[in-house]
Amino acid sequence: MHYKVFGRKTGLRVSELALGAGNFGTGWGHGAERNEAKRIFDGYLEAGGNFIDTANGYQGGQSEAMLSEFIAAQRDSLVIATKYTLGTTAAADISHTGNSRKNMVRAVEESLKRLNTEHIDLFWAHMSDGVTPMEEILRGFDDLVSAGKIHYAGLSNFPAWRIARADLLAEIRGFAPIAAIQVEYSLAERSAEREQLPMAEALGLAATLWSPLGGGFLTGKYRNSQGDNRANKLGVLIHAEKSARETALLDTLIGVAAELDASPTHVAIAWLREKARRSSTALIPILGSRTREQLDATLGALNVQLSAEQLARLDGVSDVPMGVPHESISGSSARFSGGQVLDLPIIPVA
Repeated sequence: MHYKVFGRKTGLRVSELALGAGNFGTGWGHGAERNEAKRIFDGYLEAGGNFIDTANGYQGGQSEAMLSEFIAAQRDSLVIATKYTLGTTAAADISHTGNSRKNMVRAVEESLKRLNTEHIDLFWAHMSDGVTPMEEILRGFDDLVSAGKIHYAGLSNFPAWRIARADLLAEIRGFAPIAAIQVEYSLAERSAEREQLPMAEALGLAATLWSPLGGGFLTGKYRNSQGDNRANKLGVLIHAEKSARETALLDTLIGVAAELDASPTHVAIAWLREKARRSSTALIPILGSRTREQLDATLGALNVQLSAEQLARLDGVSDVPMGVPHESISGSSARFSGGQVLDLPIIPVA
């Protein structure tokens, strides 16, 4: 596995694939028991990985608790990321959720205890609550960095305009910078290409990419949806073959996989690795394996190389409309050449 500098705001070095620990535990009724979670963790480290992503609410806190045992012997060699916002359990009251400073401070102390560590390497606001001022979030992050309780801060599932404003506010006020964003991105979900990913490249923010297999959709396994899988057990955070677009995407993905004597999983991750290779900042897919076999199958993507023609087919079949104003800008760009405006109508100025 290769390593990358975690965006242009840090000197932190992380592996090109992160391990998502959302399946560590069974608090949601679907996940990995302790021994299987340890096998996944060990397999990821054996492959050269060093970047683990979890959250206070994953499996009702079981994920962080399991990780505390797994990371103990090599804590300083690993980059541990966790999140706050949603609360640890479904019964969390209004003071235990949201982005407020009150909830942030309480959550970081509880995560430190569950993880049995003195610091969190990367602390995320899990998603925007729509009410907490960005100044409050940034000042809270800055105080936690100054106290040594976290090293870096990031924004997960926030609108691009809020992230861009946070980046500027942190710079002009001397707060600890926002180091990274986290966003869903895969062949099945490319809308981050409209705003979040171009913004991350322009501002030098790293981007960790959740659900790189569309919740299992891109493996092709839901075409025969019987069995112990996310679609049947949880039914959330998954994509489905609900239209001709998804059918065409899955058919193309399976076809490319057959050409390479690989699996659809390999091709989906290889496509993301190619996007990361072309990016000027770090794009890090998060692997959310539930079994060691799933992890091993996913890591096989490290040996898959897509041709330019195969990439073009996958890009074409998974493309999403860019919308306003991007399509207008793209259409107008052909009217400009060498800094001179060509064939533009003359519009009188009142």
